[in-house]
Amino acid sequence: MTSPSQSLARARELIDTAHAGDPKRTADGRPAELVYADRVEAWAARAAAEPTPLLLLAARCQHLERWTVPRTTFPEGKAGYLTWRRSLYTKQADRARTLLLQAGVPAPEADEVATWVSKTGLKTNPGTQALEDAACLVFLENEIEAFAAQHGDYPREKFVEIIRKTWKKMSPRAQALAGTITLSPEIGALVTEAVTAG
Repeated sequence: MTSPSQSLARARELIDTAHAGDPKRTADGRPAELVYADRVEAWAARAAAEPTPLLLLAARCQHLERWTVPRTTFPEGKAGYLTWRRSLYTKQADRARTLLLQAGVPAPEADEVATWVSKTGLKTNPGTQALEDAACLVFLENEIEAFAAQHGDYPREKFVEIIRKTWKKMSPRAQALAGTITLSPEIGALVTEAVTAG
């Protein structure tokens, strides 16, 4: 009979095999989605009040096979973007549940992971909030500089608003962790403006 720890380990293998299919690679040649999963898990371990093995496994599913649904497959504009995001939450949650069940993780635990990954209960479900916190921290630490470079046409106010919205999604614990991230002077100034403006 498979032990709970063996089932979780097997689930992790299945999840990371799925990540490995991402055609996009980082500078060191690793699948980008796998690198992202590592980062989200690392932050979840710090952001969650109780970083259980199941929660850390869920953190690895934050962008599970997102690369299979490009943003370009949905209409342009804010409405299209939000529809794309919502579809991803459902798809990623369903895929995570399927892989966990395949690995022998009990259905109630697989369902709990799906709840967290689908963003259900944000601000009220500790697991969902921990994953959101981790994703926001990864954005601030690893992605915001590239995002700013890609959107050099955005006015300063738009960057500040994006950061403000990100900040408001985060728990006080995650906001405190964000203060430990080293940012460039330019991005740091934007974050300070966004946070102090409320």
